Amino acid sequence: MDLIIRRAALAHSRELVDIGMEAGRIAAIERHLAATAREEIDANGSLVTAPFVDAHFHMDATLSYGLPRVNASGTLLEGIALWGELKPDLTQEALVERALQYCDWAVARGLLAIRSHVDVCDPRLLAVEALVEVKRRVKPYLDLQLVAFPQDGVLRSPGAFDNLKRAIAMGVDVVGGIPHFERTMADGAASVKLLCEYAAEHGLRVDMHCDESDDPMSRHIETLAAETHRLGLHGRVTGSHLTSMHSMDNYYVSKLIPLMREAGVNAIANPLINITLQGRSDTYPKRRGMTRVPELMAAGITVAFGHDCVMDPWYSLGSGDMLDVAHMGLHVAQMTGVDAMRACFDAVTKNPARILGLEGYGIEVGCNADCVVLDARDPVEAIRLRAARTVVVRRGKVVSRSPAVRATLALEGRPGEVDFRIERR
Repeated sequence: MDLIIRRAALAHSRELVDIGMEAGRIAAIERHLAATAREEIDANGSLVTAPFVDAHFHMDATLSYGLPRVNASGTLLEGIALWGELKPDLTQEALVERALQYCDWAVARGLLAIRSHVDVCDPRLLAVEALVEVKRRVKPYLDLQLVAFPQDGVLRSPGAFDNLKRAIAMGVDVVGGIPHFERTMADGAASVKLLCEYAAEHGLRVDMHCDESDDPMSRHIETLAAETHRLGLHGRVTGSHLTSMHSMDNYYVSKLIPLMREAGVNAIANPLINITLQGRSDTYPKRRGMTRVPELMAAGITVAFGHDCVMDPWYSLGSGDMLDVAHMGLHVAQMTGVDAMRACFDAVTKNPARILGLEGYGIEVGCNADCVVLDARDPVEAIRLRAARTVVVRRGKVVSRSPAVRATLALEGRPGEVDFRIERR
């Protein structure tokens, strides 16, 4: 075989196994694999998981923090205004360079699949050209899926729908939208209908920024679910953010969530950004702003967590670490039961993989030989420690290595090394 990872702990099993990889696929998973390989790695009981997946990101804006100035208010609307100021000065070279740097960060953190929205409201489509090129370059080590995103509104921004169609023709994969940013509620609903019909006609997936607002009357997710059902797009449509749901009337939500489930609409929350940008106009008590993750999951809706932003006009922090995202999501959603914490791990691994429609994803025989060795025993511990990604494997080849993180003590009478992991018996 090409590679064997020995004594690996899997997310949903206490039994240690050997994972054999050959020709880019997982060829065997056994307690004691008799085969040999060109390279063998001893996981020593560490967790081996399928790669992290980010279902919601903005790679065209990443690492642009401070350009042309800093977001002084820290608000969503100033971030949008800042991006509008920056767009005329964008160059394809700078966009490609920043995106490739971020992809390097991602791979080192075991993040091997990203869905990135790319703004199509600039008629030059510079960002689209840049990210299509980045997608081509990173294909050997990272799956990059692109969403045609009319940041300024597909109806509100002149020529945006034609630009979106041009972007799809250039190689963008998914139809995006932002109905709550259209000029009226009626225009928002019309934009959802227009974009879903276009996606249905061309056999495309849909992922809309939907109700990213503190306004409980921003209810475009209802229209999105209804259009999904009408057009037979079940399972291919996603509502991202859905922050207004945090403020909606409970009775209305009790009807909305079953509608979403019936239509097979997925949901993506972005904990780091939702908790930062929403509730800015509140005094006290302040709303958290993140959508109703536990309730959506309990209804059987596929829910993922996205990173959304890293060092851009909306968010000055971030490093491409999906365990940071899961950690914040766990706290904001108050999901501290054992099963709930494991569900937060799923929200940055298998759930977003399902939303993206990734083929061959998982730790099973026949799946792609993509995995991450974490310096933790199980998913809960991985989130607690934001565990080091000691080995990252893509198609059976090691693409990144990092040392395990432990503290070295130099206290009087107590020298030595501290392991923050907890042995579970």
